[in-house]
Amino acid sequence: MTSFVRRTLLATTVLASATIGFSAAHAEEAAPAAAATASAADEQDNPTSVGTGARDRGADIVVTARRRQESSQEVPLAISVVGGEHIDSTGSFNVGRLQQLTPTLQYYSSNPRNTAVNIRGLGVPFGLTNDGIEQGVGIYVDDVYNSRVASATFDFLDVAQVEVLRGPQGTLYGKNTTAGAINITTNQPTFDFEGKAEVSIGNYNFKQAKAAISGPLTDNLAARIAVSSTSRKGTIYNVTTGEHIQSQDNLGLRGQLLWKPTDTIDVTLAGDFSNQDANCCGSVYVRTGATQRAINRQFAALAAAQGYAPPSLNAFDRLTDLDTDLRAKNKIGGASLRVKWELGEGTLTSITAWRFWDWDPSNDRDFTGLPIVALSQNPSQQDQYTQELRYNYSSDKIDFVVGAFGFYQRIDTQGTEAQGAAASRWSINPGSVAAVPPGSSGCGTSAANQLACDPTVLDGLVAYNTQYLKNTSAALYGQLSWHITPELTLQPGVRLNYDKKEGYYQRRVFDGQGNELLLGLPSYTARQSAQLAIYTPQEISPTFSDWNFSYDFTASYKVAQDVLLYATYAKSFKSGGINQNGVPVDGSNNPILATATVKPESVHHYEAGIKTQFWDRKATLNLSIFRTDITNYQANVNNGQYGVLRGYLANAGAVRSQGVEADFSVRPSERFNAYVNGAYTDATYRKFTDAPCPPELSGGTTVTSTTTVSPAGTPGGISPENCDISGQRLPGVSKFSFSFGAEVNAPAKLLGKEGEVYFGYDGSVRSNFSSNPSPSAYTWIDGYSLHNFRAGFRTESGFDVYGWVRNAFDENYFEQLMVGPGNTGLIAGLPGDPRTWGFTIKSAF
Repeated sequence: MTSFVRRTLLATTVLASATIGFSAAHAEEAAPAAAATASAADEQDNPTSVGTGARDRGADIVVTARRRQESSQEVPLAISVVGGEHIDSTGSFNVGRLQQLTPTLQYYSSNPRNTAVNIRGLGVPFGLTNDGIEQGVGIYVDDVYNSRVASATFDFLDVAQVEVLRGPQGTLYGKNTTAGAINITTNQPTFDFEGKAEVSIGNYNFKQAKAAISGPLTDNLAARIAVSSTSRKGTIYNVTTGEHIQSQDNLGLRGQLLWKPTDTIDVTLAGDFSNQDANCCGSVYVRTGATQRAINRQFAALAAAQGYAPPSLNAFDRLTDLDTDLRAKNKIGGASLRVKWELGEGTLTSITAWRFWDWDPSNDRDFTGLPIVALSQNPSQQDQYTQELRYNYSSDKIDFVVGAFGFYQRIDTQGTEAQGAAASRWSINPGSVAAVPPGSSGCGTSAANQLACDPTVLDGLVAYNTQYLKNTSAALYGQLSWHITPELTLQPGVRLNYDKKEGYYQRRVFDGQGNELLLGLPSYTARQSAQLAIYTPQEISPTFSDWNFSYDFTASYKVAQDVLLYATYAKSFKSGGINQNGVPVDGSNNPILATATVKPESVHHYEAGIKTQFWDRKATLNLSIFRTDITNYQANVNNGQYGVLRGYLANAGAVRSQGVEADFSVRPSERFNAYVNGAYTDATYRKFTDAPCPPELSGGTTVTSTTTVSPAGTPGGISPENCDISGQRLPGVSKFSFSFGAEVNAPAKLLGKEGEVYFGYDGSVRSNFSSNPSPSAYTWIDGYSLHNFRAGFRTESGFDVYGWVRNAFDENYFEQLMVGPGNTGLIAGLPGDPRTWGFTIKSAF
């Protein structure tokens, strides 16, 4: 089989979800990603190099997610693998786009800071980001842990392969993760000269350019440099500013040096920098729903009182009128030193890394064109340092990995929130329903009228938030594989972990004249009380520290050469956390210090699966069934007021995620391949009796649970203090999700060049999901399907030109819905991308 066919098969079919784990035959330390990719392609001519033996067609997928090079069909853990070429051809240029190809991955982002990456519905709580907790899904780039989920919003840069591991990963990874890991490997420096370049253009003024060059500097020193630039006009038009928002403006650079002083030592020094400077991030009006507020305090009445109307009642007109300058400046980068030394029967690896993240935002937190919240921004700066040392050993009967990991990060945040000229009338109750009928200004002579109708009461009210976090973590981990027989392997793993968090949060509040508002005074004027109801001063210094011991055990049995059974149990944890955005207050506006920390999550995970290849290894079918039980689940609780507290963390009693996953791929010939991946996920709160209520039960007179509560969405009704949402679905989780695709090609000649023409298709379908931590009738997002096509011509030398269309049928769908502050019933949303199309030309040299 020619190298051209090998490469195109690998590029178009490496999207295959497999079930992998640890194998004696491949227990050596992972080779660089470029070598791993080459091995996968070479196996089609040398079928015994990786995998389980000779095969006539197709290739085993080589993965490094288990910190060693191995075949995806040989070892027991659920994983989805996407090759770099498939990432490029499908436009999956960041983790968010990758979810269309991997059904169990969920990605939600209202801006780079407020981004959630979950697997099987687990990872981080849905809502505003709180720095005081850990990520449940670890993101690794070339073995380096990225603690900031904002890294998921950046463009992939010179990526060889992305592997999405499902389930707890604590005994083989430096940083413990309870839901899974995203393992990204980039192309490594080579001692043979090579290069590639790619340019794309499309509608919405889309422009993207990528280039990479690699080669030797001396006999034992090689270098690789890669660059990527992406820009695109926004998909939402702001009628207030006359600008398109949700644009893209990304730049990425990566440089690597590989030094091989001897045949047994590899030293890689890498550095990278990525910058985003988009006109972002905003929302559009979606709908309103009735809450328990009095009717004159509902959105329609409040808007009419100030003569306001959204620019469109149809969200898919993609119009907004946000009146606050939007900014989402985002810089991330760092450097790492990886040393690999073949020592005895194994490999000793050291990874030393530093990473930074600078975030400079500006948001419109009232989601309207009215000057209610005039300013909302929380710029922050983060530095993290990691050191990992591990040793991989392999023999005929026993393989093991032992490692040590150290982590330290410091985050500093300087927040500013300010009220505008429309805030008084919007946020202060001017009187009763009878006194203020809907649509009237409500400006009478009563004291309440005077406060609500005096813009100076809240205009200029400002809160300055200062916070920092120091986070230290250390761990010892290890995993042993005992091959009792060639068919049966037992694999125990252990982890000892220590975490310490020290935080500080201070909110100082000043009125429009620059006078500081303090707590603890003998009395307050009505004006001051109204101001303190919006922004309350607070100062806390929460701390948390704890040791944790966790473990897992996997048994796998090879029923036949191409049939593997496995079962796994894992007792894992997610470290406890601290509330970094403030905590609730009591009736005297004093912080409730008991809520300053949240308990660690306790995780029990069960999984079983089967991996098969058949039809002379032209087809693969993998099945897995899983259940994850979590007690003390760390949930995000959102407060309905504008500025008292945007959100804080609390422990839900119990959560369960369970389901079935199936992954099928077929490659009957070098001219056709196809795949279908599907998942059924049942992720629910098993016990959450004191959850925040959805908007339809919020905003009214608050009562205890012993008092009769008004029906949901009853203006002027009675609201419970909290709600029991036990048994309801976790946010962001579709019960059913599928991805599927195919590619066909045929020999052809173009402009005198021998090559092939090809046509590819990738689609995805997901059922409905909740877009609010407490499921609400107003925030269910309907299921949708997306369909992408590409067609082009490519040659053996690496020349490739093709046209593409994404969301080909222009499906209208939402990525996220958000409840407007204040329980007014406003629902805002982020529409998904409309149909986009363009052309790409790439070449290798």
